[in-house]
Amino acid sequence: MQKELQITAIRTSEGIVIGKAYIFSQITEECLGISGIRISEEQTDSEIKRLEDALKKTRDEIESVRNEVAKKAGLKHAQIFDAHLLILEDQVFINQIKKLITKKHYNVKDAFCTIAKEYLKSFEGITDKYFRERTADIKDVFRRVIHNLTGYTKISLAGLKEDVIVIAHDLSPSETATMHKERVIGLVTEIGGPTSHTAIMARAMEIPAVTGADKITEIIHEGDLLIVDGSAGIIIINPSEKQIDQYKHKQQIALERKARLFIIKDEPAITADNHRVSLLANIEIPEEAKHAMNQGAEGIGLYRTEFFFMNRNDLPSEDEQYEAYAHVARVCGKKPVVIRTLDLGGDKFASALNIPKEMNPFMGWRAIRMCLERTDIFKAQLRAILRASETGNVKIMFPMIATVQEVRSAKKIIEEAKNELRNEGKSFDENIQIGVMIEIPSAAIIADILAEETDFFSIGTNDLIQYCLAVDRVNEKTAHMYDPLNIAIIRMIKVVIDAAHNVSYINEDCRKNEVCPFTWNTNRKPIKVCVCGEIASEPLLAYLLLGLGIDELSTAAISIPQNKQLLRASSYQSAVKTAVEALKMYNSDDVKELLIKQILDLNLEK
Repeated sequence: MQKELQITAIRTSEGIVIGKAYIFSQITEECLGISGIRISEEQTDSEIKRLEDALKKTRDEIESVRNEVAKKAGLKHAQIFDAHLLILEDQVFINQIKKLITKKHYNVKDAFCTIAKEYLKSFEGITDKYFRERTADIKDVFRRVIHNLTGYTKISLAGLKEDVIVIAHDLSPSETATMHKERVIGLVTEIGGPTSHTAIMARAMEIPAVTGADKITEIIHEGDLLIVDGSAGIIIINPSEKQIDQYKHKQQIALERKARLFIIKDEPAITADNHRVSLLANIEIPEEAKHAMNQGAEGIGLYRTEFFFMNRNDLPSEDEQYEAYAHVARVCGKKPVVIRTLDLGGDKFASALNIPKEMNPFMGWRAIRMCLERTDIFKAQLRAILRASETGNVKIMFPMIATVQEVRSAKKIIEEAKNELRNEGKSFDENIQIGVMIEIPSAAIIADILAEETDFFSIGTNDLIQYCLAVDRVNEKTAHMYDPLNIAIIRMIKVVIDAAHNVSYINEDCRKNEVCPFTWNTNRKPIKVCVCGEIASEPLLAYLLLGLGIDELSTAAISIPQNKQLLRASSYQSAVKTAVEALKMYNSDDVKELLIKQILDLNLEK
């Protein structure tokens, strides 16, 4: 057992956990494991035939995917699979494998893995970043071949038998969504940041987690005892008895604080000077709705429906979706349920849709862009949401809106779905509200126009910050640049709130200093604005959002009690003055210092 070691990473999901490490490494298990078993001379022909059969089957699979993508998304999106097919036609690569089988009597899996490993190593050594990053495509092809050679089923975190802290290079949202939630007590990944979807899922499931722990899979060994402090971003490997006792004491303090917050969960989210802000919950799966209500949520501000499309080889039917959405609506009763339409792409993929890999997936064929092309999938989802609206206070929200034309096109498809349901005699809320996510700078700038087309806004700060600051939000190397307190972000949020509320300035003081650049000259009524990004879970930022005039905050359920405590201890007028002061500042450090002072003055820990 190695000596005690402390590592600092990115704090991602709060909480402290003490437990054993479980190393989750698919690539090692799938592609690079060498058994060392040799075959006889008589077996070489059959092993070569196994190789050829596996290569043919893999080619057939990839061609099928390519043809399906070409048919549904166009030839441009399908061309990525041409490179996959070329790998399988590389005679030098194939002959090297055959040579190991015939000359050195390797079994076919060992022969393939040996050459594949050399191939990957040479590819990763290329200095050109684009070509080096294509190793993901090569690994995908190799995984298919290995599966067709051996019938290997990839490792799952769903079948864990004991409590573990999972250590991984990365976890896909689908892997996180399917893991055994009672057995995974902590998460540590080498890449990613606090707004990656793995991080979001960890917070939703209340699992302590840290990300951006460079080379952690090489440092930690299977079975090592760990302390993971998700609140501080600390990993302690093989801690001393003294450290274990210290962190157990911290765990107890955290539990006592959680219990105190739970006492006020049913109290109104109202400031000391009688200003109301709604506190809603973000959920990924229907079962989370009940937990959110138990935490004092006043509704669901963001139901991420894409997780319903993942971890399966087919698409969910309209009836399946209806049952899921109606279940959440029934749990919430008269409370609002905002259902976001399909937001696949970026770092979330569904195998049944065969979304092609792209150089910049967060800015590619995703979310509303995909839905407006795949209207068959989009309309089935809209029909299911409309049908569910009869059971509760359901609203529809479109993600990744960049133009008013996208909103109008999506609304047109809603009208088509409504007409179909009327003709079928199926009831729904005829006046169902329609909103949009403001998460692209272009949408923020035309927020006044979008407000004329919609019933509400939800600011998706996770992506808005990423796009505004040109910082990859899942890249641990740029995590320090992902700054919600950047003055550009604060001003952009203020512009969106003002546009929605149809006001020019937060107050006279702000007007004199000409902080807010735009005025609105319409007679429409104001619409509400929610922030559903992860910044709404941070007390400093929640206080700033209060002062900027936000109507609703939607967070992971675990954050609702602390936000309620914050609001009930705050003065709205003081928060407004603080926001005005922040809007005059030039850098985020000054804003942070100002907010820390205000939060400390509230004395929340008393």
